[in-house]
Amino acid sequence: MDEKREQFLAGERPDDVLLYFDERAVSGMDRLAKVGESVEGGIVLILPGEEGRAAFQRAVGVDPMTLAQSAMGNEGEIDRGCTGGVCPAADEDGDHHARFVFAFAEEQNEEVGGLYAEGDVIHAYARCDCDTTYSEKWVAED
Repeated sequence: MDEKREQFLAGERPDDVLLYFDERAVSGMDRLAKVGESVEGGIVLILPGEEGRAAFQRAVGVDPMTLAQSAMGNEGEIDRGCTGGVCPAADEDGDHHARFVFAFAEEQNEEVGGLYAEGDVIHAYARCDCDTTYSEKWVAED
């Protein structure tokens, strides 16, 4: 795992976003590999917030906030490296791998309470190959 992604997952890059693209989900992977981290089956990019949101929308044709809204009510499991997950519809037939993941970190906020009082929180949203969107959030780990 590269340093940028380690920092992001530790909650140390709250102004950045993480983008994961499965190699089967987008074209131009060679170009993305020049600016991102190659991982098994895809590419991870850590980009400044606005730039990252725009890049995500250009790559997959979905506004990341629209993805977040559609995924929030559907809890799934997103791996802690943000390079895949377990689709909540996985017991159904079909291919169930994450086409893409969009994530951001939110700094600890004790006033809000709950998870946010425990530390920085990673919010992650994914779309499965079956078109199910899902989300998960967790306290960032050092």
